[in-house]
Amino acid sequence: MAETSTTTSFINGYSSIASLATDHLFTILLLLPMDSILSFAMTCKKFRYLATSDILWESVCRRDWGNTAVDALKSSFHDDEQRRLIPWIRLYKQVSRVDSVCCYKLAEPDPDLVLPVPRASHSLNFVSGCLVLFGGGYEGGRDLDDTWAVYIGNNSQNMLKWQKIQTGTPSGRFGHTCVVIENYLVLFGGINERGDRHSDTWLGQVSLHENLGISLSWQLLDVGSTSPPPRGAHAACCISSRKMVIHGGIGLNGVRLDDTWIIELSENRCYGTWHKIVSHPSPPARSGHSLTCISETQTILFGGRGLGYEVLNDIWVLHVTEGYSKWVQIFYELQNIPAGVSLPRVGHSATSIIGGRLLIHGGEDSLRHRKDDFWVLDISHISLEKMHPTRLNSKRMLANKWRRLKPEGYKPGCRSFHRACVDDSGRYLYVFGGMVDGLLQPAEPAGLRFDGELFLVELVLQL
Repeated sequence: MAETSTTTSFINGYSSIASLATDHLFTILLLLPMDSILSFAMTCKKFRYLATSDILWESVCRRDWGNTAVDALKSSFHDDEQRRLIPWIRLYKQVSRVDSVCCYKLAEPDPDLVLPVPRASHSLNFVSGCLVLFGGGYEGGRDLDDTWAVYIGNNSQNMLKWQKIQTGTPSGRFGHTCVVIENYLVLFGGINERGDRHSDTWLGQVSLHENLGISLSWQLLDVGSTSPPPRGAHAACCISSRKMVIHGGIGLNGVRLDDTWIIELSENRCYGTWHKIVSHPSPPARSGHSLTCISETQTILFGGRGLGYEVLNDIWVLHVTEGYSKWVQIFYELQNIPAGVSLPRVGHSATSIIGGRLLIHGGEDSLRHRKDDFWVLDISHISLEKMHPTRLNSKRMLANKWRRLKPEGYKPGCRSFHRACVDDSGRYLYVFGGMVDGLLQPAEPAGLRFDGELFLVELVLQL
């Protein structure tokens, strides 16, 4: 009797699912991860048609990558015919399994072109379809106060022409941070050539003009009486549509810091409010690390140089919601990762790319050997889990989430303290400047030089 009842319930259950309207089934499928959708497609012909349809998988891509990335990716296709021939399910799988990048050099020496001078510890951002470069350090410990911009739009592989922008502010500095919040730039801190640390917060807005090119206006943001202590070589990223988080850096008297602060911009962007996050445990003091947004409420911290001048490879996730903030460390062991011994680094770039992954490039190890490698950290599943230490303490958990990518095309040199940013599609990464090896031994300061190269890194998809 029990068996008959179970069988009847199964049949009735199946019938009720099969009789659901298509839009209701779409809604259910959009709640499932990729593997579950593909398993659902194997149950019958009707479900296979539904669960492999281009309409559904474009919606899945929008769900997991965001509308901005999908729209930018669509506009990057050469024509409608190419777009029609590439199913979204195939594109989704390609992004999930990307294992190589292709590099392109974007600016050749030209006596008729005025280019930014080589530099390191500057800022580079993609905002309003433009690359914006500001400040940095130069030979002899000098700071730079110049601003450069170039419009990219959808022409990711074109030779680019930099335009120098006269702004007058902020003052010259290096080791500052600058992040994009909606269509604004938010800049904080940095160090000048006298060694002074800054604690000012600036808001910048890029404007495109049909005849006059690109302009950028900066304003010193009113933050009231509370702000983080002065610092440079810290890390920062945006979180949600109105907040920026910063962590660590080098403060007064060369002391490395371990504090975390968040600023929330007002709706009219006229002022901001800083507050300090207190969480136990929290990342130890460091500088030259990275902080990258991985969701509306989470950022991921990687690497840097610690109090004992050691180079780190630890991973921390900061979870921020209204009235709640918490750091959680994610443990793993290098011996579980192929070629993982090269992971500890400082002065690297870590950028969120399409598919909810972190692309890490360059940096240097404890012997000041600079890197030219590319690593992907797949943190897409971490962002979906509840932030609970017992779930994230497995040392083998991330072993299969680290992947070293194979570089193709142009071979840029090893570098550290460069800057990188990704376009709206999340597929194209722009890298500029940094410290590179000179003619002498890399460990000798005299053997270092500043770089002024701009190159493009494309995630290779077999389209």
